[in-house]
Amino acid sequence: MTEVPVSEGAQTEEELREDLAAAYRAVAMYGWDDLVFTHISVRIPGPDHHFLINPYGMLFDEITASSLVKIDLDGNKVGSSPYLVNPAGFVIHSAVHAAREDAQCVLHIHYAPGVAVSIQPNGLEMISQHASLLYGLIGYHDYEGIALRDEEKPRLVEDLGGNFALILRNHGLLTVGPNVGTAFVIMHNLVRACEIQTMAQAMGGDDLIPIGQDILESQLANSIEVSAGQGVDFAWPGIRRRLDRLDPSYKD
Repeated sequence: MTEVPVSEGAQTEEELREDLAAAYRAVAMYGWDDLVFTHISVRIPGPDHHFLINPYGMLFDEITASSLVKIDLDGNKVGSSPYLVNPAGFVIHSAVHAAREDAQCVLHIHYAPGVAVSIQPNGLEMISQHASLLYGLIGYHDYEGIALRDEEKPRLVEDLGGNFALILRNHGLLTVGPNVGTAFVIMHNLVRACEIQTMAQAMGGDDLIPIGQDILESQLANSIEVSAGQGVDFAWPGIRRRLDRLDPSYKD
């Protein structure tokens, strides 16, 4: 598994709620949401496999820290909450959380350029700086229909392996991280890489210039250097500050 450095420090449930609510708002802010569908989940510290997830039926730009629902590994609500949960939507997330101790946050979107790349035989091509930062971090999972069946879980986990990003063929994108910020910033790079690839192809780019293998193999170390040694979640505090300026109600 390629190591992705992140900032250290355990978070309380209250802090995780704010971070996760911020991630939902940021997904909406960047236009990656798909009505009320897809999920971002985060594991709460402690011996219980309890998680926070969105209240089903609420738009991403409506979600607040207090509205997030606590669930168990089977997607059942823990404690009282007036909001619905979509257990079927947690199939992908529960598989990843159960298999990867380091996958504290799982972020899944249906963003159109990502779906467009997912249907291409070569998937994400190493033709942009954004793509190169994901070199060695991406797996691929073939489409098996809407993710409702537990029997798909072992195959999904195997395809993710030790990677931090998964391109779901004919479906969408998924990233994981040891915290919300890491999963979000990896997704930002993945989304930008997909946008760049589809734009280049739309301009008739049949002969796109690939990045050299030697450069690809050095990109992770270079990214650590430019992030002041803080890893891929270096930008997350800035996203939080932007949300605070625009609408801090996600903290409610």
